[in-house]
Amino acid sequence: MSHSDGDLGFSYTQTKAGDVRISHNGREVTVLRGKQAEKFLQRVENLNPSGEQQLMARTTGHFKHGNERKSSHQDRWSDA
Repeated sequence: MSHSDGDLGFSYTQTKAGDVRISHNGREVTVLRGKQAEKFLQRVENLNPSGEQQLMARTTGHFKHGNERKSSHQDRWSDA
């Protein structure tokens, strides 16, 4: 599945208690409470959909750091 349109599969909901539940592809991955939830909601309200996706990815830790590389061959550590 390509995410070129900025949709990384994240969504969030705010509970009546003020918690923020962040899901990835329909699976809950984290819950923010208190000041963390407030800070997230303040930041997300001014973002476009792509920015929201990036914020949720950073918040949950589900994002590439930019230093991951593919090996030049499939299995570097094999004895073959």
